[in-house]
Formats: sequence, C-alpha cells, structure tokens
Amino acid sequence: MQAPGGPGMEARWTSSAKSGVGTALTANSRIWFTISHGILNEIYFPRVDTACTRDFGLIVTDGSDYFSEEKRHAEHHIEMIDEGVPGFHVTNLALDGRYRIEKRIITDPLRDTVLQEVRFEPLHGSLRDYRLFALIAPHLVNAGAHNTAWIDDYKGTPMLFARGLFGASLAVACSIPWRARSVGYVGSSDGWQQLAQHKQLVSCYSEAPDGNVAMTGEIDLAATGGEPFLLALSIASRPQEAAYRALATMQAGFKAALKGYTTGWRAWQDSLLPLDRPQAGRINHYRVSTSVLAVHSPVSFPGAVIASLSVPWGTDKGDEDLGGYHLVWPRDLVETAGGFLAAGAVNEAKAVLRYLHTVQEADGHWSQNMWLDGEPYWRGVQMDECAFPILLMDMLRREGHLSVDDFERFTPMVQKAVRYLVCNGPVTGQDRWEEDAGFSPFTLAVEIAGLLAGADILELAGHKRDAQYARDTADCWNDEIERWTFATDTPISERLGISGYYVRIAPPEQGTAASAMHGFVPIKNRPPESTDQPASQIVSPDALALVRFGLRAADDPRILDTVKVIDDMLKVELPQGPVWYRYNGDGYGEKEDGRSFDGIGVGRAWPLLTGERAHYEIAAGRSEEAGRLLKTLESSSNEGGLIPEQVWDSEDIPERGLYRGKPSGSAMPLVWAHSEHIKLLRSLHDGRVFDMPPQPVERYQHRKITASFRSWRSNNRVRTIPQGKTLRVEVMAPAIVHWTIDDWKTTQDSPVEAAAFGIYLVDLPTEQAPVGTRIGFTLKWLEQERWQGENYEVVIA
Repeated sequence: MQAPGGPGMEARWTSSAKSGVGTALTANSRIWFTISHGILNEIYFPRVDTACTRDFGLIVTDGSDYFSEEKRHAEHHIEMIDEGVPGFHVTNLALDGRYRIEKRIITDPLRDTVLQEVRFEPLHGSLRDYRLFALIAPHLVNAGAHNTAWIDDYKGTPMLFARGLFGASLAVACSIPWRARSVGYVGSSDGWQQLAQHKQLVSCYSEAPDGNVAMTGEIDLAATGGEPFLLALSIASRPQEAAYRALATMQAGFKAALKGYTTGWRAWQDSLLPLDRPQAGRINHYRVSTSVLAVHSPVSFPGAVIASLSVPWGTDKGDEDLGGYHLVWPRDLVETAGGFLAAGAVNEAKAVLRYLHTVQEADGHWSQNMWLDGEPYWRGVQMDECAFPILLMDMLRREGHLSVDDFERFTPMVQKAVRYLVCNGPVTGQDRWEEDAGFSPFTLAVEIAGLLAGADILELAGHKRDAQYARDTADCWNDEIERWTFATDTPISERLGISGYYVRIAPPEQGTAASAMHGFVPIKNRPPESTDQPASQIVSPDALALVRFGLRAADDPRILDTVKVIDDMLKVELPQGPVWYRYNGDGYGEKEDGRSFDGIGVGRAWPLLTGERAHYEIAAGRSEEAGRLLKTLESSSNEGGLIPEQVWDSEDIPERGLYRGKPSGSAMPLVWAHSEHIKLLRSLHDGRVFDMPPQPVERYQHRKITASFRSWRSNNRVRTIPQGKTLRVEVMAPAIVHWTIDDWKTTQDSPVEAAAFGIYLVDLPTEQAPVGTRIGFTLKWLEQERWQGENYEVVIA
C-alpha cells in the first residue's frame, strides 16, 4: 500500500554538533558516519563529500501512552571504544529514568556498512512493557527530496529500502525479526507521526515514491531477551547489492567487524609521533585530533580532506545547501597536511600534495572549494589558497620527504602557482574568511612566504630568472604591507595610546579614496545598515599571520600595538579561557536570540584563533602561556573531544542547546581546528613554531632586505611611491611606456623587456626625483599598434 501525503514536508538536514565521526581505514569500506544527540546523523557514501542520510535513531513507546525519542528525551554519553579508534560507545539514559540504550557504532572494514550493536535495558518494568522502533531518514545523495522508500525481503530477510535520484540505494537490516515495517512521507505518513500519535504503527505502508521519506521498523524486543542485537545500514548502486552487504555484515557478526576496525586504527595511531600529553580527563585530545584528520581523508580518494562532516546550522538547511562543509578547501587542506606532518604522518601529507597537483587549474590557481574530484563548488579566488600548496611542497622538501623524482614531478605545479601569484597578486578576490577583496595581512603573509619558498624550489630546478623575479616581487610586496594595511591616527589608536595597528583588510586602491587605508570594507552577513565600514576601524587576529609566516618579529612594535587592539576588541573570556572573534562586526553566527544563522547573524568566538594565538606566544618565547591556551583550546571541545568552528559567547539559552563557552550550531568538528591543535602540540614539543617557513625570517628579519622599486600594474595601480625608489611598470604584453616628470612638457619613451612568467617590465629612473614629483605615463601596445587611451599618474611621496 502506498503511503499518503507525498511528497512530504520540505527536507532539512540535521544538527552540525557532531559528537563522533568514524570510518574504517580500508579501501573496501567507503562509508562514513556521524553521531549527534546519541544517534547516527549523516552517513556518507561512496565518497566523504556525499551525504546519504539525515539521521537514524530509536523511538521507545509502550504501545498506548508512552512516547520517548532517544535523541530528544535522553541524556547522552559518548566515548571512543579505544583510544584513538573512532568507533563509539554511546549511552542514552532516558530523562524520566525508564530505560537505557547502549550502542557500539563502527563501520564494517570489509563492506560499505554502518553497524550498530544495540542493547535496550528497561530500568522500570520489563521488556514486555516497551516497544522499540528504528527510524531512518534517507537523503540520497546530498538530497532529501525525490527519494523513494519501500519494504521488501532479500533472500528471505526482511529489510527496509530506499533509492535516490543519483544512483544510490540503501538497505537496513536487523538481526532480530522486525515486528512491523512501514515507510512514509516526512510530516504526514512517516513512522514518527504514527508513533507520536498512536504509540505504534497502526498503518504499515509498503511504498513511498518520490518525496522526503522516512523508514520505520519495529524491533521485537521480546526476541532479544535483553541481549544486544545488530542494526546494519548499507549503501550501494543497486538495492540488491546494498541488501547483500547488510546481510553479509550481520552474518559475519559485530565481533569480527570490530576486530578489523580497531586493528587498522591502532596500527595507524601507533605509527604516529607520541605527542600525547598528560590527560586531565578521559579524553586523549591528541588521538581524537589525529583520528578526525584521518576520518575526513578517504582512503579511496588519497590526499583529499574535506573541511567537516557537517552542514552548519543543518536543521535549517535543505537541499539548496548541497555542499555544507563536506567539500575540499585548498587552504584547509594544506593546514590539514601540516597537521599530518606534525604528527609524523608523512605519507598522508605527501598524498595531499599529490592531490593538489592533480586538481590545480590550468592557469595555476586552485578553486575556492571543490568536490573530491576537483569540480569547483564556489568559484571565488583566494590568493592564500594559491600560495599554500607551494609552502606544503617546500616544507616536505626541507624535511627531506621528497625524492628526486618527487621534486621533478611537483616543480611544474609550483612554477604555475608562482606565475599565478605574481600575475594576479597581491590583491585577493576574497580573504581567508571568503568575504572581501583587498589587501589582507593574512593573505599577504602567505603570498609572500609562498613566493620565497617557490623561488627556492625554482632555483634548485634551474629556473634562476623565475626565482629572482619571485623574490623581487616578494620584497616589493613586503615593503608595502604597512602602507596597505597599517592604520595610524585613528580613534582606536588614540584611545589605546598606540602608534597604530594592522587592519583586517583594506580595499584595493582606487580613485575614490586617498589610499587603501581610507577606503571602506563591506561587512558581510549583517543588516544593510551595518554593511560598509571604514577599513581602518575593522581589526582581526589575521595580522598575527605576519609573525606566523615569518615576515615580522613577534616583538615588532607594530605587532605589539596590534595585539593590544586585538585583545581589547576581539578577546572574550569564557569559562575555559580566552577565545577570539574573527573581526569586529562579524555577522557569521547565530542571531542575538540564538536562532540559526540564515545569512544574517552575529559572529561568535573561534577556538581555532586560540590555537593561532598560542602559536604567536611560542614565537614570542612564552611557551608557558601557549600551554595555557592549549588547555583552553582543548576545553572548547565537546564531550567527544571534537573542536567546533565557533563557541557560544552569550548567556545560556538551554532551549536552543546554547551554553556559554560550549559549541554553537556551526560546523563541528572543524578539521582545520584539529590540525591547528596537532601543530600546537608539536610546536610546544619542539619549542618553536612548527610550520613557520624559514625564508621570510632570514630575508626580512635577519638580512632586512628591501626592494629598490615599487611596482605599477593594471591590477595594482599604485598612486604614490616613496622617495628614492624606482617606478617599475609591469605589463602582460610588449609595450612602450610614454612618460613624463614635468607635466608633459618633455616626454620619454621606454620599451618594456621580457622578465619572467610572461611579464614585461621597465624601470623608470625616478629614484632621484624630489618629493611631490608627478610621474605621468601611458602605454602603447606594440602587437596591436594602439595607444592605451588613458593616462596614469604616480606621485613621489
């Protein structure tokens, strides 16, 4: 009988507040699970970027009056089944004290099956007083709409089935006979509706085609005798194959699957460096972090690591949010590779480099984010993501992990990336928070460090001209950082009694402002009246990247003044210690009343930034303070040790599950934060910042190298240069620069010459020109034999 009420209510995802994530470390098992509120949430197959379920939980009734849903009506306790092994023992104790549900959750290392060993224990009355139901919501693949569910048997074993539009099918089997089975449409005829109203399945529907569907099966509690039983969920391209996998896993038994699962994980954890620290509680945070990195890095897709097995604020997100955070961000990916390398997982870090080599775009950049196969999801360009892969190769090279063949294989990747940087930087289309274009201290630090690291690689490969040009460009950009991003004479600096500070981001130089520092920054995710703000009034911990990547010393007076501003405006003291905001006025977070972020909100505190601040303290020689911040970072995790993207910073709102200092509704776990945690452990162990590139330290802090010129480009039209500097005009095609220094009374023609990376340049001899001199010029393009038709002006300042 077909279920009524199709297609059901609009589909939604579920809580991003995961307490456990897991998978087997075998290529035979291409299935991942997440746990939240004591039940399974999204299950991913056949790739870690494709969610196939919303949730899979249990409902308890007495058949007449009692209704209890374990995810809503129980206290939840979770712990790893073994240290560093992301299989989980979950205990759900009913709030009314009537029952306890114990689960052990793993995946079958030999098959695409999530396996639960479940034991139901009545704490009041006996088994015969209760009825137990499994409720499963398929969302195949990354879609809650247009699923079809039905009941059927496989080789005589009753099962629940579902199929999606995109070639995936799901089967659920139980080791104890089902007393009843039904499928229906969410919000109208699904099992939850029947159980909430009638406390039993009064109508058993056999089919629910093309909608937002749910599947329900009643487990014969009497047949369990109080002993554990198994629930197996398998996914495959055909329903018959999914059913085969579920049945084969159940027949092999939980013990066999558990042995294979734990053996693989123990072997991998044993291969890592022993960075474990004395534990104040039951959680070994190091082993949780390493397992999080490995879970998000599919064995079947080496080197690809997604940002999080979650959809932030998923309860209010539907099929329009295909990606959530289960996508690859090149920045997060390189940060994760650093975490692997810090833990001694060299092969995993090298796999990331191989993956980046493969998915690099033809012009040398990497997409803002992408599916595992490299298909872009969002198509913005972030210049730090173009430089990070260079730093990864250089780190592997310096640590001696690249063979001669490796070096030769990856050098063309670096050459293309450096070319993209020098041709398109220093302005970024988006900062690392993916919001604004302009001059970002964080992005500039990564770009410049990437150019210097790339220059070393190119020089070793014999590309000396390219290497020199990359270094020259890095020097020029490094000299300009303060002009682009350091604010002085502002109300903030006056109030704090400091000389100035680095801002979050300054807009690209344009004619509407005297300089980048006098421009405005659009604040995203805020009401219209709160958008454009003066660049000089917006600050961020991002400025500490200038220290992290070696461009400025930790005790540089400009850095010290900026730290005062950061702490004054962005630090919040929470029960676990200090945590920082991304920037003042941030809108990416829950609303004031705790409602989910929906495009407008209030930015909350990021534990990741506590880890970054700890690294600054190490650079400043204050390892004891860094150790305290490590404890704050670890104490920002949830009961399973998972670190969230953001933590709640206001008064408790229990009805929304928000508690001061505890995870908010954003992504959890955030793989990037766990990578930062591992690197912090390694940095404290080594007594130095683990991933600080040495080239900027040597060049700018020790040798204090500066550039003799300032560069004018069509994408970075400087309007002033310091006295004593040469004006370098750089273009992308042969041209003649027609120029003057006396208001066109006299002129000179200077042809450009080929430099490197397809760039042409000429240095105009302006170093002797006095302050106030106006250099006017235009361009004649030789290949088209045409004039630019526009004059430009640069003033000696």
